[in-house]
Amino acid sequence: MNTLGLFPGQGSQRPGMAAWIVDHPAAAAVFRRADEILGLPLSTLCVDGTAEELRATEVTQPAVVATSLALLAARTQRPDAVAGHSLGEFTALAAAGVLDEESVLRLVRRRGELMAEASARSAGAMSAVLGLDVESIEKLCATVDSGSVEVANHNQPTQVVVSGHEVAVGELEQLAKAAGAVKTVRLKVGGPFHSRLMADIAADFGAELDRYEFRPPAIPVLSAVTADYVTDPAEIRDLLRGQLLAPVRWVDTVRRAVADGYDELLELGPGQVLTGFSRRIAPDVASAAVSAP
Repeated sequence: MNTLGLFPGQGSQRPGMAAWIVDHPAAAAVFRRADEILGLPLSTLCVDGTAEELRATEVTQPAVVATSLALLAARTQRPDAVAGHSLGEFTALAAAGVLDEESVLRLVRRRGELMAEASARSAGAMSAVLGLDVESIEKLCATVDSGSVEVANHNQPTQVVVSGHEVAVGELEQLAKAAGAVKTVRLKVGGPFHSRLMADIAADFGAELDRYEFRPPAIPVLSAVTADYVTDPAEIRDLLRGQLLAPVRWVDTVRRAVADGYDELLELGPGQVLTGFSRRIAPDVASAAVSAP
């Protein structure tokens, strides 16, 4: 089988998410290095941390990535290609050899800090809309006049996440329900991610990205920003900068992989969020989440 490794992003964290793997020697080594590199007790937080402790964006992001890296290190079989959902793109790039482990951990820590700062400056929110397609949601966003709201994630054919000013997200929720949405779910996240409200940190994060060496990928990498393959290190760096503002085109990304012959979609990280998405995007393709090394 041709396996596409899928790496989850923020929202997949949960208490005890690394308890089942932290004692594996290779996984334990990843957590030890992460603790030392970042000065955060990730090895403890990912096993014993509370939901509230794991919710802080500046903690969530390195915690999710460290757990995914630990899981990857514990496996002998590697995927043939990789893709990551938002934050998960950093883990995908580590898996493909574009960035080394230390660089990825430092970058996601800084990314989380900057996103937390931006969120504190804006009254933002995110909401999942179920039962409408992305084109319908985009049209509704264009009619909102109480503030900025836009599509942030296209996770599955009829699940779209919007992001923006809190009041504008609330208005969009009401419009969506009137248009036939099954329901809307306000997300418990730290801010309006993947929206123009993140624009003020793009330059700062871009400067951070410029400090690190990017190498050509050793295996194919699909970007969820473009739903296309990326091979040029400079392009990858630019996409990570723009990713803060751009929507996650997850449906298009998975469909592209399936069209190109990847017949196993394997989630590598805490939880099974991406596996659920995969089964709705490509129900005829084998999808699974790794729950043990």
